[in-house]
Amino acid sequence: MSILTASRPAARLQPAGWPAPRGYANGMAASGRLVVTGGVVGWDEREVFPDGLVAQVRQALLNIRAILAEAGAEPHHLVRLTWYVTDMDAYLEARRDLGGVYRAVFGTHFPAMALVQVVRLVEPPALVEIEATAVIPD
Repeated sequence: MSILTASRPAARLQPAGWPAPRGYANGMAASGRLVVTGGVVGWDEREVFPDGLVAQVRQALLNIRAILAEAGAEPHHLVRLTWYVTDMDAYLEARRDLGGVYRAVFGTHFPAMALVQVVRLVEPPALVEIEATAVIPD
């Protein structure tokens, strides 16, 4: 395991012999102040949803980035994301575009992630909802 420092607030957990994941971490270790979001959907400040999964993911990630900033955190402080999508096939078909959107908003920091398909979300036009956990080092 990597040593946690102020310049390295979180360490990826990669068991020996396991294949390296692409686009996420198997686990993360961190020490500091916890920042947790609720389920963040892809609407703008007027509660308007853009059309399509990729556009909604982009807006949800921008919303998470704004919430993190309120706490003095940045995307590299993320240790976990849980994604809820209403259509797994749409997600799988859009993986390349979603990866580009993710890197454009969060860079190349990939925390532990989970992806779950759900029947629907509270907001009927929502195609994705993402929960985020970040740790700001002491």
